Parts: sequence; C-alpha cells; structure tokens
Amino acid sequence: MITETRTRRLESGVTVYEITGRLNLGNFLLTIETAIKRLIDQGERKLILDITGVNFIDSSGIGMLAACAGHMDQANGQMRIAGAQGTVAKALQVVHMDRIADLDPTVEASESAFESQAGTAAP
Repeated sequence: MITETRTRRLESGVTVYEITGRLNLGNFLLTIETAIKRLIDQGERKLILDITGVNFIDSSGIGMLAACAGHMDQANGQMRIAGAQGTVAKALQVVHMDRIADLDPTVEASESAFESQAGTAAP
C-alpha cells in the first residue's frame, strides 16, 4: 500500500493531517515529518494526526510522531493522535505514546477534546 497524506481544516479551526498506509523507515517518513513541522511553523496550534488508515508502524514511525509532538510542544500548541487501530494501536501502547501525545479513538473525539479544553481555559 502506498502511503498518502491529506490536510484539511475542521469548522472548529482544528487542522487534521490524515495519513494512510505505512509509517516506516524510508524517505517518505521524512517528507511527512517535514510537512507536519511546516504546519506547526506556519502557526498551527491545534493539530490532529489522523492515523485511522495507517496499517503498519515501526520504531522510525513512532519516533517521527514523538518528534512532531515535541515540536508542537515547543510551539506551545497541542497535537493529538486519532484513530490508531490493531497492531498500530498496540505499538503505540507498548511505547507509552500517550505520555507524549494524547491518543483518541476518532478525529471527532480529538476535536471534542480540543473544544472542551477551550471551554475550560483560563482568561
């Protein structure tokens, strides 16, 4: 399966970066990381990585997700990861990815979490 990406903006203003295919060692992984970091550098502060369509992830893919979460953290924003399933979800669980970025079952759950945070933010 070919790895593909797509960026879209939700009505709430949250950006969704969709990834389908495989997140493993290779040139395309660097391309994805660069694209995500570019979004952050251009001002995105609420970002959902939708990995519902990812069917394989290796340690390089996990490292890329962690690096992007760290980049977002340094930019004082928040990145959530949505839709991990099967072996991908298991791999993220084993490495405790939830300590680095919030993991949600769906994009809708991630969007809802952003909205609830906005309602409880201090003035």
